[in-house]
Amino acid sequence: MAGIDTSIPHSARIWNYWLGGKDNYEVDRIAGDEFLKIFPGMREGARESRAFLGRTITYLTAEAGIRLFLDVGTGLPTADNTHEIAQRLAPESRVVYADNDPLVLAHARALLVGTPEGATDYIDADVREPGAILAAAGKTLDFGRPIALNLSGIMGHVTDDDTALAIVGELMDALPAGSHLALNDGTNVHSQANRDAHDQYNQSGALPYVQRSPEQIARFFDGLELVEPGLVSVSRWRPATVGLPEEVEGYGAVARKP
Repeated sequence: MAGIDTSIPHSARIWNYWLGGKDNYEVDRIAGDEFLKIFPGMREGARESRAFLGRTITYLTAEAGIRLFLDVGTGLPTADNTHEIAQRLAPESRVVYADNDPLVLAHARALLVGTPEGATDYIDADVREPGAILAAAGKTLDFGRPIALNLSGIMGHVTDDDTALAIVGELMDALPAGSHLALNDGTNVHSQANRDAHDQYNQSGALPYVQRSPEQIARFFDGLELVEPGLVSVSRWRPATVGLPEEVEGYGAVARKP
């Protein structure tokens, strides 16, 4: 497929491999297996991150009443994507995905088909270009109504803290009161093996991914009203199970813009 470099691993394709998908290449499977040799818990972390997405989109649609979604850093389609969850609960929901990986975009256009009542669109844009994302999203989303901004596992690719905070700030500044931010990213607090595995991954030639502490991730929500239970391990954000599950190396939260 044009524009796809299959000589170096790519995080979206590795993630897809860990989740049991087929949209990946040998280089991704090798990198994914090498990662798991050092830190086997990453596969469960990937699954919990995906489950967190499902629970947050369900909350935003069913409880917060959001009908407009901007999902930046989409990743490769799997089961229960943002638009599927939102439009299953509210068929009129409108969802815009933004990503700059050609494989992601090709699969998105082919597979992410929304309901007739709603809308689903795809933007070829980098998270580092929030102005371009907002301008393109405005063709589908009404910026006079509350919008949910979803940033799932993407901000770790913006390795400079100030730049990452500025990007999220610019995106949220453009959204009206009543909008929400759902954000989760990898953390580095529970396992030395996890840190070692990421160090190896970042030396592979792939786009680097920086892990942040929960305190650093909390800064993305400055000025917003956190929804209970606040910023927690993604496995512990409104879990479907009785009792608290084990923590994983990834923290996330949902917050409302006052």
